[in-house]
Amino acid sequence: MIARRALLIAAASTLLLAACNRQPPQSAADTLTVGATAIPHAEILEVVRPILEKEGVKLQVKVFNDYVQPNMQVEQKQLDVNYFQTKPYFEEFNKARNTHLVTVVGVHIEPLGAYSRKYKSLAELPDGAAVAIPNEASSNGRALLLLQKAGLITLKDPTNALSTLKDVATNPKNLKIRELEAATLPRVLGEVDLALINTNYVFDAGLNPTRDALAIEDKQSPYVNFLVAREDNQNDPRVQKLAKALTGPEVKAFIEKTYNGAVVPAF
Repeated sequence: MIARRALLIAAASTLLLAACNRQPPQSAADTLTVGATAIPHAEILEVVRPILEKEGVKLQVKVFNDYVQPNMQVEQKQLDVNYFQTKPYFEEFNKARNTHLVTVVGVHIEPLGAYSRKYKSLAELPDGAAVAIPNEASSNGRALLLLQKAGLITLKDPTNALSTLKDVATNPKNLKIRELEAATLPRVLGEVDLALINTNYVFDAGLNPTRDALAIEDKQSPYVNFLVAREDNQNDPRVQKLAKALTGPEVKAFIEKTYNGAVVPAF
């Protein structure tokens, strides 16, 4: 009887110890949903996924190929945060859509570049060349600033990041500038003479910014890509853990090793 009781006590102790050591399943409260474009944002988020898991946060990443839905779904609380956009774009979006988004932390810079399937230098561009640029307000102005820096146009206000085609002062080569959705620019590259493309879409087209760009922003670009949340959840511990991980040494090393200067850490 004593031996049997001892065995029962030992078995109970073993079960209790196992229960104490077992990790509880992660609940919806431990899950953080993030909207991102595929490259490099979703790739960078994969680097931080195991870091967050060790801190009890499960990362769910939803990949988008446009710039509107990731913001609208955060605003509508279908997503917790997103990671894909620059501050000028973010500010213009909030203003135009009356959304209540806030920046949490800056992570990296993706230099905007000018690309061509037909020419190997900007000097080869003919008069009346067809040039495609992004149609979003902030990216639009950014592209015009790069064309100005390359000596192809001048703007009425050389420093205005929100310049539009109406602000072009001189256009010596009579460039035919078309505004298209950013995601479509890689697909029309063969149909135009020059296209100004965001780096994340350049990768999708199989191009290398450091090798293929005829003109590219330098590392001093103000267009940092931010982690973005809402006013009501920006201080959520899960969001802050993600912000810390995105600006940690693992992410910096990954960016520098993987993208060879085409993506630059902003921290």
